[in-house]
Amino acid sequence: LNQSNIIRVQSPDGVKRITATKRETAAAFLKKVAKEFGFQNNGFSVYINRNKTGEITASSNKSLNLLKIKHGDLLFLFPSSLAGPSSEMETSTTVALKALGAPNVVEDEIDQYLSRQDGKIYRSRDPQLCRHGPLGKCVHCVPLEPFDEDYLNHLEPPVKHMSFHAYIRKLTGGADKYSFKKLENISCKIKSGCEGHLPWPNGICTKCQPSAITLNRQKYRHVDNIMFENHTVADRFLDFWRKTGNQHFGYLYGRYTEHKDIPLGIRAEVAAIYEPPQIGTQNSLELLEDPKAEVVDEIAAKLGLRKVGWIFTDLVSEDTRKGTVRYSRNKDTYYLSAEECITAGDFQNKHPNMCRLSPDGHFGSKFVTAVATGGPDNQVHFEGYQVSNQCMALVRDECLLPCKDAPELGYVKESSSEQYVPDVFYKDIDKFGNEITQLARPLPVEYLIIDITTTFPKDPVYTFSISQNPFPIENRDVLGETQDFHSLATYLSQNTSAMFLDTISDFHLLLFLVTNEVMPLQDSISLLLEAVRTRNEELAQTWKKSEQWATIEQLCSTVGVQLPGLQEYGAVGSSSHAAAAAMWACEHCTFMNQPGTGHCEMCSLPRT
Repeated sequence: LNQSNIIRVQSPDGVKRITATKRETAAAFLKKVAKEFGFQNNGFSVYINRNKTGEITASSNKSLNLLKIKHGDLLFLFPSSLAGPSSEMETSTTVALKALGAPNVVEDEIDQYLSRQDGKIYRSRDPQLCRHGPLGKCVHCVPLEPFDEDYLNHLEPPVKHMSFHAYIRKLTGGADKYSFKKLENISCKIKSGCEGHLPWPNGICTKCQPSAITLNRQKYRHVDNIMFENHTVADRFLDFWRKTGNQHFGYLYGRYTEHKDIPLGIRAEVAAIYEPPQIGTQNSLELLEDPKAEVVDEIAAKLGLRKVGWIFTDLVSEDTRKGTVRYSRNKDTYYLSAEECITAGDFQNKHPNMCRLSPDGHFGSKFVTAVATGGPDNQVHFEGYQVSNQCMALVRDECLLPCKDAPELGYVKESSSEQYVPDVFYKDIDKFGNEITQLARPLPVEYLIIDITTTFPKDPVYTFSISQNPFPIENRDVLGETQDFHSLATYLSQNTSAMFLDTISDFHLLLFLVTNEVMPLQDSISLLLEAVRTRNEELAQTWKKSEQWATIEQLCSTVGVQLPGLQEYGAVGSSSHAAAAAMWACEHCTFMNQPGTGHCEMCSLPRT
C-alpha cells in the first residue's frame, strides 16, 4: 500500500511528475505540487478534469486513494490569478518574470491590455481544402500565431514588421519558450567596476569591453500605425509652411490604442500638435529652450493625452499655381537623414517603453517620428518612422555622427582616449552578388529605420472642437498670430455657441489660459480640464461661473471687444464690470492701469 505512485500534473507551462503514495493526504500532495512549480500554497488550484471540475482541496482527512487518484493519472493545475481562454500566454510570461526577478514596473495601459489578449488569428473552415466536419480543425483552418510571417506578408499592404507583442509571444511561446531569458538593452559603454586593470585608455579586458555590433533590420516595431484624428489637426500645422515657406516642428499629443489591422498591434492616435519655440528657415530647423514644456505635459495628462511623437516639415514648393511640392525623399535619396535619425533616437531614449521583461524596466520606445513631405504625386504626404533599438543605443552612448556632405550616411565614431567605441558592422552585397561585412564608417542609415503607416480615419474623431475662427497657435509671433487677451476676446466674440464646452474645448486656448503671464489659471483649471476630457457640459458650466472666468472676461473687455452675454453669466455685478472696463491695459507690458492716466504706471510708456 505504501508503493510510490507517479502523478502527472499539467500546467500552462508544461507537465511535471509528482511522486506520492496512495495513503498520502491531499494537503501533503498539494505542498509537493507547490514546491515543484514554485507557487505559494494558495497560489494555484488543481483539478481532476480539464474543464476545472473535481477540485482537489488541501484536506488532511482525504487521501489520494480516497480521491481515486491512481498511478499515472493526469491532473490539471491552474494559477489562481488566471481565468479565461487567454491565460496560457499570461502564465508563461508571469513565470518568466518570476524567474528573472524583473523589477516591479507599471506598463502602459495598452501593453497591459494586449498582454491579456489571445492574439491568435482565427480562420474559418475552407470549403475546398478542409475535409472534416464543422467542429474539426486542420492545417488549413487552425488558428495562426500573431507572428506568422506568411500571414503578415499576404496582408494588403504586406506587413514587414510584426508588432512588439507578437514578437514577445514568439520569444515566450511555443517550443522555444524555455530558452527565453530576457530582453536586454544594448550598451556601447565599458562596464564599470572592473578592477583587474587600469581604466580606459590604459586598460581594457573582455569582461568590461562592450561587444561588437552587427546592424540588422529590426523584425518588429513598437508602434504599428500613426493616425491623425482629423485633417484639421494636420492642416493647421501645415499652415505655417504655407504662409512662410519655412520648415516647422511640433510635438504630437494623443494616446496609444489597439491597432486591429495587425495582430496585437498598437496605434498612436494624434489629437493635437504643440509647437514649441523654434527658428525655422527654408532648409533648417533650430529648437529653442521651452520654459513651458513641463506645464504642457501636465495639462495634456489631465486631458487624458500624452506626448506620443514629433513631426516636422520638409516641403519645397514646386509649382505655386498647381499647389504641388517637390518629391525629394525616395529610394534614390533618403527617407530620413542621419541627423534626423539621431534626433529621433534621442527623443526615443527620453521616452522609453516600460517593459517588465527587461531587467532595466524599459525596452525600446513608442515615440514616433512623422514627416510632412512631398509624395510621388507631388502632393503633401505624411510619412511615419521609428529608429531601431540599435540606433537608440548608438545615440544614447554618443557613438553615431551625421555626415556633413551626405545626409543618407551616418558615421560611427572611432575610439579615443576619452571614449571607447565598439566596432559596428553592417552586411551588404558587393558587385559580384556576394554578401560582405562592412565597417560602419560610413553607415547607410536605412539599416536603422523602421517605417510606420500614417493614416487619417474615414470617420473623423474630434477630441477638441473645430471652429471656423480658431484660437491662435502658440509661438507663431513671426506670422503676427499672437496669443493675448485681444485674440482671446476676438475668439470668444466670434464663437457664440450655446454650448460653453464647445467654445472652450481648444487645446491651444487651454494652454494659453494656464501659461499666460497676466492671469495664469494653473491652480484652478482642473475642473475645466476634467469637463473637456469627459465632454461634460454641466461641469464646464460650473467652472464658467467661477471668479477666475469672470476675471478673464473683465480682462478681455479692456481690449475693446464686447463679449456677448457678459452681463448674463458674469460672476460680478454691473458696477464692478463698469469699473474694470474703464481701466486700460498697457500694449507694451499688459499692466492694468487706472482710468484717466496717459502713461503706464509700470513701464512709463505712453498709452497709445
